[in-house]
Amino acid sequence: MTRVLLVAEHDNQNLKPATLHAVTAAQKIGPADILVAGHDCKAVAEAAARIAGIGKVLLADDAGYAHGSAEAVSALVAATGKAYTHICAAATTTGKNMLPRVGALLDVQPISDVSGIESADTFVRPIYAGNAFATVQSKDAIKVFSIRGTAFDAARAEGGSAAIETVAAVPAPAGAAAFVKQELTKSERPELTAARVVVSGGRGMGSGDNFRLIDSVADKLGAAVGASRAAVDAGFVPNDYQVGQTGKVVAPELYIAVGISGAIQHLAGMKDSKVIVAINKDGEAPIFQIADYGLVQDLFTALPELEKALG
Repeated sequence: MTRVLLVAEHDNQNLKPATLHAVTAAQKIGPADILVAGHDCKAVAEAAARIAGIGKVLLADDAGYAHGSAEAVSALVAATGKAYTHICAAATTTGKNMLPRVGALLDVQPISDVSGIESADTFVRPIYAGNAFATVQSKDAIKVFSIRGTAFDAARAEGGSAAIETVAAVPAPAGAAAFVKQELTKSERPELTAARVVVSGGRGMGSGDNFRLIDSVADKLGAAVGASRAAVDAGFVPNDYQVGQTGKVVAPELYIAVGISGAIQHLAGMKDSKVIVAINKDGEAPIFQIADYGLVQDLFTALPELEKALG
């Protein structure tokens, strides 16, 4: 019998939206249970139990999982997942860090960034920065895969009444990494991967100081701020702003690309956006090939005018 174990992503207080998208994908295979590993995270388990269609929630509440260490959580997932035919998680930085370790512990080949499910053993995933798609069949006894959330609609967060079962913690491997500290970027803006509107800047912004022009427009729109890898590599903004193949994958209702030429690596992270607007003074920039609306204008003129028009 097909049984799917989905590893929830959370901050010990709230369930991350990426999990709801992963639920939709998991349920295309069969009945899905959710594993919540954390510390003082009962509220997360309760939220997971309310998701429509979930079989049950497995709660592993232990101080060792407080910071979501991939080494600690992967040991738990591998041990718990032996009773399932499929193990999956959202293809976020957390999921991508944890699932390969689960694959190694179970001696199976993980499949990353699944964007389509053909059957219980056949998956579709993007390759060549999203310019082609590979159909992959797994013959492993336990299928381990990460789910590209932008490819699936979010499951209903309410309507379910799954039972919550407690599972024992599993000791992390000897010599595993130890938590030292974390530094979180605090912002009043929405999280980049969950925002309805994203305004991103590229190398054309010229400097980090010039990103204040994007900040002003983003504040008017209630948008998150993103950036291309070129802007991040140049030190204009922190790397948690990066959208693209080696950054975050987003699919907002509106994506505004400012001073971004449209390198294939960037397009891989945002081309699923519902509406794409490009602002670039180079009318031949590749970004215009996928944009729904394009403005060929100097961004230092366009952005102040846009901000003024937004009131």
